[in-house]
Amino acid sequence: MEPANTTFAIQRYLKDLADLKGDSPTEPIVRQLLERATGRLHLLCANLLFRAYPRLTRPPMSLQSEEMLSAVTERLLKALRTIKPTTVRQFFALANQHMRWELNDLARRLDEQATLVSLEAEQVVAPESSGGELTPAARRMLEAIEGLPDDERETFDLVRIQGMTHTEAAGVIGVATKTIQRRLNRSLVILTEQLGDLSPHSTTDE
Repeated sequence: MEPANTTFAIQRYLKDLADLKGDSPTEPIVRQLLERATGRLHLLCANLLFRAYPRLTRPPMSLQSEEMLSAVTERLLKALRTIKPTTVRQFFALANQHMRWELNDLARRLDEQATLVSLEAEQVVAPESSGGELTPAARRMLEAIEGLPDDERETFDLVRIQGMTHTEAAGVIGVATKTIQRRLNRSLVILTEQLGDLSPHSTTDE
């Protein structure tokens, strides 16, 4: 099925969800919505997992994109009982938020597990950055990305983290490709200003 048809179908289910009256059950529509969006959600999960959280794909977690999709779907089933996005953009923004929350929870669990193992083994040397805990620099980068303005963060997430083309991101958000380029450039300017000292070239003579 073409992406445009998928977008149209998702929008239709969102309208049906918004049109529900009173105590009408939301779950049947939500399940149809998530089933229709499964392909795109799986792609987003895989892109985010392998690009931004590759350490979770290695032992001991060995997380697969299908497992992540299942967990995110459960999160969305609960969230959509009370939150009713009215546009495809809002729906995927909600999905992306829960993807990040799911992966951050798993990363924290991995860090706690690594710390516990370290203590039990009476090791005092900090783990390598490729192992359990995030380095301070990595934490700063994640915090800087999370701190971007909403439009810039959404665009950066889709293009630079999830690997979408500008055209694909424009289709998800519902804006022109030039708008994607402008927002991405703006996000890079902000991140460069905040994280410029992390560049390998930042140690040059003043």
